[in-house]
Amino acid sequence: MSSAAEQEAVQDPEREAVQDPGTVAAVRAEIVEVQRTEHAEAVRAAAPAPAVWPGAPMPLGARFRVGPDGVAGTNFALWAGGAEAVELCLFDERGAETRCPLTELTHEIWHGFVPGVRPGQRYGYRVHGRWDPWTGARWNAAKLLLDPYARAVDGTFTLPPEVYGHVRDWPDQHVADTVRDDRDSAPYVPKGVVVHDDDDWVEDRRPKTPWADSVIYELHVRGFTRLHPDIPPELRGTYAGLAHPAAIEHLTRLGVTAVELLPVHQFAHEDHLLRRGLHNHWGYNSIGYFAPHADYSASGTAGQQVGEFKRMVRALHDAGIEVILDVVYNHTAEAGELGPMLSLRGIDNRGYYRLEGDPRRYADYTGCGNTLHVVQPQVLRLITDSLRYWVTEMGVDGFRFDLAAALARSMHDVDMLSPFLAVIAQDPVLRRVKLIAEPWDVGNGGYQVGAFPPLWTEWNDRYRDAVRDFWRGALPDVRDLGYRLTGSSDLYAWGGRRPYASVNFVTAHDGFTLRDLVSYEQKHNEANGEGNRDGTNDNRAWNCGVEGESDDPQINALRRRQLRNLLTTLLLSTGVPMLVAGDEMGRTQGGNNNAYCQDNETGWLDWSLLEQPQWRELIALTARVLTLRRTHPVLRRRAFFSGRAQAPDGLRDLAWFARDGREMTEGDWYAPAATLGLYLSGRDIPGRDARGEPVTDDSFLAVLHAGAEPTSFALPGAPWGAAYELVLDTSREEQAEAPGTVLDGGTEMAVPARSVLLLRVVE
Repeated sequence: MSSAAEQEAVQDPEREAVQDPGTVAAVRAEIVEVQRTEHAEAVRAAAPAPAVWPGAPMPLGARFRVGPDGVAGTNFALWAGGAEAVELCLFDERGAETRCPLTELTHEIWHGFVPGVRPGQRYGYRVHGRWDPWTGARWNAAKLLLDPYARAVDGTFTLPPEVYGHVRDWPDQHVADTVRDDRDSAPYVPKGVVVHDDDDWVEDRRPKTPWADSVIYELHVRGFTRLHPDIPPELRGTYAGLAHPAAIEHLTRLGVTAVELLPVHQFAHEDHLLRRGLHNHWGYNSIGYFAPHADYSASGTAGQQVGEFKRMVRALHDAGIEVILDVVYNHTAEAGELGPMLSLRGIDNRGYYRLEGDPRRYADYTGCGNTLHVVQPQVLRLITDSLRYWVTEMGVDGFRFDLAAALARSMHDVDMLSPFLAVIAQDPVLRRVKLIAEPWDVGNGGYQVGAFPPLWTEWNDRYRDAVRDFWRGALPDVRDLGYRLTGSSDLYAWGGRRPYASVNFVTAHDGFTLRDLVSYEQKHNEANGEGNRDGTNDNRAWNCGVEGESDDPQINALRRRQLRNLLTTLLLSTGVPMLVAGDEMGRTQGGNNNAYCQDNETGWLDWSLLEQPQWRELIALTARVLTLRRTHPVLRRRAFFSGRAQAPDGLRDLAWFARDGREMTEGDWYAPAATLGLYLSGRDIPGRDARGEPVTDDSFLAVLHAGAEPTSFALPGAPWGAAYELVLDTSREEQAEAPGTVLDGGTEMAVPARSVLLLRVVE
């Protein structure tokens, strides 16, 4: 290979002569000849190829096993439809490459068994075929490609020009993607690693928490543990760090039942971020659907990351906590036609990606440059094989699908009878785990909240918007809020779906943190280097009168009260609540509502907040409300409310009350209101317990008051309740543990400004 400086010298004349097509062609020919010479020299220098036995086309990927005559080795199998030849490339510890042609071809799968190849071996593929971007063919054997089924990846994608299948710096960018780059990419790209499948889950005990009892806690493996003072420094930011007792103790103290991990599939950083000295912190840029992201491993990247991930899952399971993965099967890190050639593009571009009518271009329903072609059998197989692998061999309990509407598209439109959804519904492994859809994408007709079929739950952004608007005083009436607090029956009461089809959230990784939601109204994303153009402008936030941090004690007290209101509303609502790591302790991102590239203190959880009394009190409130939810089945119903009387006394399972103590009429729902009373009867809970006995509980009255001034609320009398005991009052910084004030039914109760009061009915 020539040096980078030599390559730059060769390409500079091309830039100067961009206006002269003849000169450009001559310079291009010179570049190609230099590249071909370098490529040929590299091939001649390669070590002699070892013997390759026929092997088997199944399973796909690299699988270490005992072959014929008891000889240990590894079977390699790669689907590459349309390819003309495939070379398996083995790399030693110095990076020297040995190429092994795979000559066996079965149903478009190239395969071979290589004796003596053991776990820890690094490898990749070179796939030969036509270079014809005008028809979507982009084979380029100069580029080393990552095995889509690689179970571990060693190295980091840095995206120099050599890893692009086309000449990235071609003067005319309009046609740059059509000009093939023949430089060898092997020195610049990570390699797959052969992993020994020597582990099983016999001793693992999955929590198997029912959906109705679930509380999800969204966290980032690195961000959650990077600054934790009680985790050893060498484990911070890793799977082992999340498995540490100090991390797990926080989760169990809160009372969450599942962690939802931001992407842990091997991912790459985008070129535009690397040019600015930033990284993709969130990881929504996958390139290896079977491999735990290597940078989160404390034990090594030559396959050790696999065992470390499994030990993390076991530790969480032992604490009664399920593991849900946020997965990105809608697109890959190869981006659009001007993106790098890392894996699928070079294996079979037309087979893996949705292409436009002009096959040079990619259909983009994701906003990330490409979309996987899920209706293609081999793509569907890649995704489902990956999902089953993470369940059966890595021990995870469910998945949250990023931009799931893109996966549900048939040829163009979103189709709830699509091959992807049909396969999931009948798969004996996948239909038994937790499935969460982000029910939208960026394409036409992509917003599908409430439309996914039974078995699926959904992120409910209509819950987010209604709750935010109520507490900032922006709801025109309370109709929408009523649906959201009680399980969103208008969206989910069809096809046998239950209230837990709604994953309720006020914040998520994407957007303001909860503290920033009450401290900022405008995004402050300058640190992302995109001129503050990135991130949503629709924040539905209220800064309590001052933009950003404040020294005013009254402003700060109001903000903490709003935090308590938002958290309490979320955790008392019917459906599955989702918390975001750090919201329970006042984490801030300084007003950045798109911190995807902030792998620093902005994107990490600041555990020093625990040293401040006001944030310790917020954690205590969160844990207390979750304890109430866990101990009272009326707060985690398995069926929708009927709103009908179930007994002669007229008591119903759900009732709504206005400030004056009367039941709300239809007209009340259409009128502006800052105060809402919600009565939940514990006497009429559908279903039976494990012994077949009826489920009964206390009854509760929740009063939500978003007004800026105190008000009064007349407590309902018979048959609703003879008396009421105050259980929670979010106007208080500290919550009393002893039984609260008891008030008789019919009493005018004082309600503090901007507060939630929860009262238990005293029989």
